[in-house]
Amino acid sequence: MDNELTKRFVLEKSKMDKVFASLRIIRETKEERQFLDMAKNYYNDSDYFHGKGDSIRAFEAIVISWSYVDAGIKMGFFAMPEDFRSYFTS
Repeated sequence: MDNELTKRFVLEKSKMDKVFASLRIIRETKEERQFLDMAKNYYNDSDYFHGKGDSIRAFEAIVISWSYVDAGIKMGFFAMPEDFRSYFTS
């Protein structure tokens, strides 16, 4: 299971690398900045856990980061190219 989880983490992380490279805040409000900070913090945490060999926490952190970005898009906080819109439910 750990090997499969690691593969899945690497796949999701590579998608999030692209997302964060193109994601932008729409209005720069305090709430938007907080959402982006939380998304980036979990994104960075995923690398930390992956480096420690903790595949479960690495995967959890990347999924939580993904969730913050998805919610931020739905709330109108973030904009991104159409190429990545299919990654999210928003």
